[in-house]
Formats: sequence, C-alpha cells, structure tokens
Amino acid sequence: MSEALLSVENLRVAYAGGRGATRVEPNWAIDGVSFSLGRGERLGLVGESGCGKSTLGRALMRLLPRSARVEGRIEFNGESVFDLNAARLRQFRGEVVGLVFQDPMTRLDPLMTIGDHCLETLQAHQPQLHKREAKQKAIATLEAVRIPADRWTQYPHEFSGGMRQRVAIALALLLDPKVIIADEPTTSLDVTVSAEILQELTRLCRDRDLGLLLISHDLAMVCEYCDRIAVMYDGEMVELGPSDRVLFDPEHEYTRSLLEAALHVHAIEEKSPNPVPVVEPSSAAPLLKVEDLKQHYTLEPNLIERLLGKPAQTIKAVDGVSFELNSGEILGLVGESGCGKSTLSRTILQLIRPTSGQVRFLGEDLTTLTREQVRRHRRQMQMVFQDPLACLNPMMTIAQSIADPLFVHKLATAAQARREVEQMLERVGLTPTGEFCDRYPSQLSGGQQQRVAIARALITHPKLVICDEPVSMLDASVQSQVLELMLDLKAEFDLTYLFITHDLWVARFLCDRIAVMNRGQIVEIGETHQIFNHPQHPYTQTLLAAAPLLAKTA
Repeated sequence: MSEALLSVENLRVAYAGGRGATRVEPNWAIDGVSFSLGRGERLGLVGESGCGKSTLGRALMRLLPRSARVEGRIEFNGESVFDLNAARLRQFRGEVVGLVFQDPMTRLDPLMTIGDHCLETLQAHQPQLHKREAKQKAIATLEAVRIPADRWTQYPHEFSGGMRQRVAIALALLLDPKVIIADEPTTSLDVTVSAEILQELTRLCRDRDLGLLLISHDLAMVCEYCDRIAVMYDGEMVELGPSDRVLFDPEHEYTRSLLEAALHVHAIEEKSPNPVPVVEPSSAAPLLKVEDLKQHYTLEPNLIERLLGKPAQTIKAVDGVSFELNSGEILGLVGESGCGKSTLSRTILQLIRPTSGQVRFLGEDLTTLTREQVRRHRRQMQMVFQDPLACLNPMMTIAQSIADPLFVHKLATAAQARREVEQMLERVGLTPTGEFCDRYPSQLSGGQQQRVAIARALITHPKLVICDEPVSMLDASVQSQVLELMLDLKAEFDLTYLFITHDLWVARFLCDRIAVMNRGQIVEIGETHQIFNHPQHPYTQTLLAAAPLLAKTA
C-alpha cells in the first residue's frame, strides 16, 4: 500500500448520556477502531444504520460534540488531529480533508448562487486571492466536475439532484485537499446519476492522487468503486481487506450475513420470487387500468419575459401513459428522478387531477368522480412512502398512527381499532405489540418505521398498494427483511402492488412485470426476465448498464 495519509489507532467514541452508559464503563459508539488510508487509495466503509460509520466520519473531521468522550489517535501525515488548535483545525477542514455530504440541498444556501458558494469557500481559506483569481479557480473546479461556467449565477434549486451533488464535490475539491470523505453521496440519486457521480469522484481522486473514504450501506457500489472494504458492526471494525477478498471470502459472520442479504436481492437465478404463481392473463377485468394519462403543468412567464414575448412553458410530467395492472400482480415502475414516476402515482390516487386520460379502478373511472366519491375508494388504495419518518406524525404514538385510517374511513370503534392495530403490529413483526403501541416514530429504527408505515397502509385491507421507493433508505439486511415481509403480506392479504423504485435489482427480485419510464412516458413494459435479459429500448439498456450488480462469480 502507498504511504499512509490517514492513520487511526484504537479509536473509541462515546456520547454523553448514551443508552447503557455508566460511570464505570460508557457505551462506546466506536470501540477500538484502527485502519489507515494511503495516497490515491479508495476505502469503502460499510455497515448497517447505527453501527458507527457516520460517527467515525465526524471523528476524523473533529466534528463530534464537546461532551463526547474520545480515546485513541487520529493522524494525518503524522500530525495528531486531536492536538490541532482552532486556527489549524479550520485550515485542516477543507485544505487537508474535504467532506461530501449525503444530501447537498441541506448544505447549500438556497439564497446564494453556486458561484457565491465557491467564492465564500475560497475567501474563507485563501483571503489573499483576488476575486478574479478566485472566480477563475472556482470555474476551473466546477468544469472539472462537468458543471459549465454559464451556470455560475444559478441557484441550488435550479440544479438536478445529480448536479447539486457535483457542486458539493466541487466545493470539497476547491481547496485541493489530500483526502475526501464521502458520506452516503449517492443514496438519494438514481442509478444512472449515481454511476456518473461515483465515476467522476473516483476519477478525480485518481487524477489528483487523493485518498477517498466512501461511507455507504450499498455493498455492490462499494465493491465496484473501492480498492479495500472495511465492515463495521456495533461500533467495531470487524473486517478489513481487499474488495475481492471480502466479497469472495469473508471472514466475519456479520460480513457473511451482509453479503447473504445483498445477494438475496441481487440473485441471478431465473425464477419468480413470489410464493404464489405469477398471475396469468385472463378475461377478467384488470384491477387498475390507466389509459392515455397526461399530467401537464404550465409555467407562466414573469413580467419581463411577457414583455419580451416569451410564451408560457408546458411541463409534460406524465405524457400519454397507458398500462394495466391485474389483481395479485406486482408491477415495477423504474426510471430516473424527474421522469414522472411519483407524479403518475399521485395522479392514479387522484391526489392531483390529471390533465386528461382515464384511471379505471375496479372498473370505475376515478377521474369522473367527486372528491367525496374518490375518498371512499381510497380505503382500497393505499400508499407506502420512501421516508416513513416524514409521513408519520411525530406527536402521535405508533398505535394512533396505524389506527388513524380506520377512523378516517369510519371502519372501527376505538376498542376494535386497538385490537386490529395489535394484530397488524404482530403481523409486520413488531413485538411485543404492547410495547410498540405506545412508542413514538423517533424511538424506532428506520426498518421499524417502515414496518409501521406498511401496517398503516394495510390496516384498511386495501386491494392496491402503491409503494414509492419504500426500501431505498434501508440497509441491505433490513431491506431484504422488508421485501420478504411485503411478499408474505401480499400472499396473506391478496394484495396488488405498484412498486416504484430506482433500484433495478430490487425490482427484479420483487416484480412480475416492469415498466420503464423516461421523460413522462413508459418507453418499455414487459415481464421482468424479458426486460433484464432482452431490453429493447436504448434507455432501458442504459439503466441496466449503469446498475452495479453484486454477484459472487468465480
């Protein structure tokens, strides 16, 4: 390995008042972690939520709260990070180590242009630079991540998710750091954009001879882009080695379980994962039939644009979509952000009225119904969202959140609702039910929150469940558990799923058929094995080529 830029020795971190902490022995969030990172090396750090990955990243930047207890050593080029004074620490953050966050939108000021963000960073660290020189350097860095100079005056909201992440990488590179720490940099991005960002990031690290610490829960992605992999579990680094060795010959039991969970979803066997046979076409009417559905938005020009004669702009979010969904089927809807997937789901549910077209559910055209008539149908159509914490009321207990749809649709008394809630909690694996009933969403893990969201969607016994990226924020092991649960519940409750995802391997694992969306249209639809083995549309081929596949081949 090349000369070590970063060296960590027996690092231990405990938060004040952490669960299980005592005066005698604190509860260590990180316990005895040691590793090194060489110049030009790419190290992937993987593990489930709560294992200590992000705590380790914050410790490396000395961003832990003052009350945290820290033991061990962290050195960059032989210099102790814990011994840096305030001025040296400010220089260290940015000039020695650059940080790329998971969601750049939360780190970018919406009132500042991209150019202002760059100039502010440079002026804070290199005040001697003339503004013209600072702008030249910033434009060169932006162009290095393929952001053209003509976007200098634009604001964050005018950039796509992938372009905002490029801005975040540019800001991290502006001060010519020696190491980049990327904390889940592509979790919220589509497969094609993720591939572009990671190819860009690893290329820049190679060209500039930078060390890269890539923190992620995506094992397939880390295996593809990193030289070595470190696996964390319960605060400890349980395995560290070359990517190929960790993938093909894991030593620790937890690494093997992590691989097993990921490979379960990425499995290449050509068979239906469903516990019941795939529904064959029949003369029976489909449960859901969408015909030439359109959802167009008009952007009116501002005063100056009207004076210049600029016409209104039409955004075709959904543009002539047609498909059928049979009872008992799982139809996957895949495509990149902005292609219209979520808009289509909201239009099907009539949360937004379509510009034109028909949505036939149980033989009735929902687009012709009144708001009250649509509301009566909604007990038969439920939705599971991507971020359960964002759609669960933080002031309501778990029992109250799950029971709420029963009261909205007047399906149960308080006593009946409590019984049904406990039965549903037990069915989704949240036991003992009495303990979970009285908890609040913030007291649950991500996987437990998603189980609550599923229980809430199923409490009215719907026929159709629309799932909008329900496992994209979950770790591999939890993701596998939730997907298996959804299959079990489908069989037990005779459910039909419209499953929206940007993870092609999840779609292949779960779905009977797949529809591929691009720019508001379904460009290809067919049985899952056909889409993956013989994709017809160039866009489908591009998606499949960009998706990292975890496969243990000789």
